[in-house]
Amino acid sequence: MTSGAATAGADRRGPARSGPAGRRRPHTLAALAALAMLTVAALVLGPAPLSSGAGPGPDSSGETVSLTGTAPGARLDATLVRVADPAGPAPDDADRLVSVQLRLENTGTAVYEDSPAAATHLLDAEGHRFTGLSPSTDPGAAGLAGVAGAVFPETVTLDPGSGATGLVVFRLPRDAGLAAVQFALDGGLANDVAQWSLA
Repeated sequence: MTSGAATAGADRRGPARSGPAGRRRPHTLAALAALAMLTVAALVLGPAPLSSGAGPGPDSSGETVSLTGTAPGARLDATLVRVADPAGPAPDDADRLVSVQLRLENTGTAVYEDSPAAATHLLDAEGHRFTGLSPSTDPGAAGLAGVAGAVFPETVTLDPGSGATGLVVFRLPRDAGLAAVQFALDGGLANDVAQWSLA
């Protein structure tokens, strides 16, 4: 039965061509060879590694996610710009600081007023969830402002059509592996949650 299926497929292709019309052109063969080499390289090398430092972020950075909140007209586009790990000197030897840079754009009809630190969470490889540090009360977040860029203020207010870019800072154990970044409206409590994988 299997050989019959193979034979039927061969019959649909028609007779084999011979002569110049049946040969593959050299540039077609070169293109196929290049495609094969790129495929093999992608399989061997795998995805690009997570950035450590202030350079470009993980593979999912740059991805914009549209979110809704609980209030009528609450809609926001959130983009993960980059992750810096470590983000700067930690206040003590047991921890490290990690910063997440986000671009927030109000695409709704209501004014967005929320705390990006409360709305953003960092998940580690063990499943622990860390909330962003308050820039007004935590020395780690406040001290990082001049090192890695502009830290979001305690409360961000965006009129419809406006946007802002800033950092949310996290304090993690020194040996914690990064797994994902989450963001949601309503102080992180809305049902619509953006998640960017860092693994």
